Amino acid sequence: MRLAVIIGSTRHGRFGPTVAHWLAAQAAKQFSIDLIDLAVTDLPTALLDTDDPVPAEVAVLAPRLAAADAFAVVTPEINSSFPAALKTALDWYYAEWHAKPVAVVSYGRESGGLLATAQLRQVFAELQAVTIRNTVTLPCYWEQFAADGSWPRPAAGYEAQAKLMLDQLTWWAQALRDARTKHPYKP
Repeated sequence: MRLAVIIGSTRHGRFGPTVAHWLAAQAAKQFSIDLIDLAVTDLPTALLDTDDPVPAEVAVLAPRLAAADAFAVVTPEINSSFPAALKTALDWYYAEWHAKPVAVVSYGRESGGLLATAQLRQVFAELQAVTIRNTVTLPCYWEQFAADGSWPRPAAGYEAQAKLMLDQLTWWAQALRDARTKHPYKP
C-alpha cells in the first residue's frame, strides 16, 4: 500500500520535515512512502475558475495523490489553525482524496496542534476522506531533542503513538482500497 506523507508547512526554519522523515521511517514498515513537501510543489495560491486550464504544478501532483491509498498530514498549529499552504493544497484537489483514510501528525505549543487537527477533520470530511481517530500530537516538540541533536529523544513516547496511528491507518487503507475496488466511489 502507498502512503503519501504531506509536509504542510512551507515557512523558513520549519520543523515539519524533521517530523515527516521520522514518520516516514516509522510508516515504511507498513507502506510504500511518497513524501510530498508543499514547499517544493510550488502550487499556485490563487484557485482558478472551473473553466480555466489546470496549472502544470497542480497537474504534476494530482497523480501522486490519486495513487495514494492513505495520507498522513504533518502540520504545525499556527494561530489555532493549520497553514494556508496546506489549505490551498487541499482545495486544488477533490477526487484524489475521496474514500481514503487520513492520519494527522500535529505539532505546536502546549496543545500539540489539536486545534489544527480538529479543523483538518472538518475539511477532510468535505473532501469525502476519512480521518482516523488516533493522531500523533507533539506538544512543545522542541523539548524532545536528544543531547546529540537527534529527534525525538527515546523517552518521548512518540513511537508508541505512531505505531497505534499507523496500525489503524493500515486497517482503514486496506478496507477502503478493497471497497473502492469492489464498488468505485461516487460522491
